[in-house]
Amino acid sequence: MVRPLLPVPGWMRGRGGQPEAYCHRAILDAIRYLVDNGIKWRAMPCDFPPWDRVYAFFRRWRDHLLVREFHDRLRGRVRQEAGRDAEPTAGVIDSQSVKADAVVGADSRGFDGGKLINGRKRHVVVDTLGLLLGVMVTAADIGDRTAAKVLLAWVAGTHHQLELVWADGCYTGSLVEHCLTAFALVLAIVKRSDNMRGFVVLPKRWIVERLFAHLMRSRRLVRDFERSATSAEAMTMVMTRRLARSRSARG
Repeated sequence: MVRPLLPVPGWMRGRGGQPEAYCHRAILDAIRYLVDNGIKWRAMPCDFPPWDRVYAFFRRWRDHLLVREFHDRLRGRVRQEAGRDAEPTAGVIDSQSVKADAVVGADSRGFDGGKLINGRKRHVVVDTLGLLLGVMVTAADIGDRTAAKVLLAWVAGTHHQLELVWADGCYTGSLVEHCLTAFALVLAIVKRSDNMRGFVVLPKRWIVERLFAHLMRSRRLVRDFERSATSAEAMTMVMTRRLARSRSARG
């Protein structure tokens, strides 16, 4: 699925240079191993290519948006195997605040007063299968509605068949009308009743909450260790790509 997207080395195009010494599949496995086990780049096991080469490939794929393309191709295949169209028509939006490591600069971190977390916030949109449609990482003090305007604009522009997005009570207000007028997108608010006691599964909202639970099983994502927000977004896509791949294998 992703082989056509991998960059063709210069020596194979007749531009000279030495042949590559490492298999791209081995590098992909090394990146997934790093995200799943939460190791440092320099702690890459000797079974994989050297850490600096793996990081160089990751940085190149991240900057050229290939990580996103890898994930999107696999998501479309999983949806088709599940009997759905490759492009979704409905989704769910939510956010998750995580603590940031010391390497995260003050310019991309903040304090979430609601959850009392000093770090970053992941804003995600998933389809009804729980597969990632879009992710944006911001400082934790950025409001959900403020980030949702940017994220939903990108998701609606990328997935043209998207018509409906479910959200929790944090996304009420002018955002509902803004989505309808600017993106032709219906933002449906799923509220928790005041009479509810204890844990209650809310319609549609549990789908994105399940994704957050899966992310917390990855040691690299329990805390934000990335210097840049783009790297944090790429790491999230690597993990969700692994989840989509495992679902495809089960199917």
